[in-house]
Amino acid sequence: MPYTDLDTCVSFVYELSCFDLLTEEERELVNTQSVLVNYKKGEMVCKQGSFASHIMYLEKGLVKVYLEGNPKDLILTITPQKNLMGLQSLYEGNNTFLYSISTYTETVVRLIDIQIFKQLLKQNPQFAYRVINILNESTSQSYGRFFSLTQKQLHGRLADILLCLSRKIFKSETFDLPLTRSDLSELTSMSTESVIRILKDFKDDGIIDISNKSISLLDLPRLDTISKKG
Repeated sequence: MPYTDLDTCVSFVYELSCFDLLTEEERELVNTQSVLVNYKKGEMVCKQGSFASHIMYLEKGLVKVYLEGNPKDLILTITPQKNLMGLQSLYEGNNTFLYSISTYTETVVRLIDIQIFKQLLKQNPQFAYRVINILNESTSQSYGRFFSLTQKQLHGRLADILLCLSRKIFKSETFDLPLTRSDLSELTSMSTESVIRILKDFKDDGIIDISNKSISLLDLPRLDTISKKG
């Protein structure tokens, strides 16, 4: 699959949760060794460089995973519900989170003790295999994202994000966008002014329609072409 066809904004969502591969006893262990935490919009779930004491499972909501930078952060991915976060902190010799996570919407996260999670990886091969696949898919998605950011022009980058949001997160050609124009600028590594200008170009050309926070993708073939040509 060429990088131009990879999702460039969203973590992969498995139809079957990796937790479905656990035994009843293992599920009970997860339940007793984890806590549910509610986060408001804009709250930080974890901070880059802080101690990694748990793996996070996003039960509800939408978050951004990003590297902190100066003057701008680099968003690695948008992560919707039913996804694991923090897996990259599991390797031997590391005990800190490699990135920060904050919320786009009201969010519910299950914090699972990292030692319990490691125990499950060791004792349940099917569970471990699924987690490996999740990590591999995340790596593949990252390749596509960095290809888009470094090789595509501005219109192609924004087309990528709109298509990804439509197909992978909201699963609709019309959706209410919880991201601000500033958020979109971070996702596409362009200025907020450029995002506003290109959205206007897309609207004037009849490719999208915008009404308040609602966006409708009116011409998917043209948006696809813009995305692929970059």
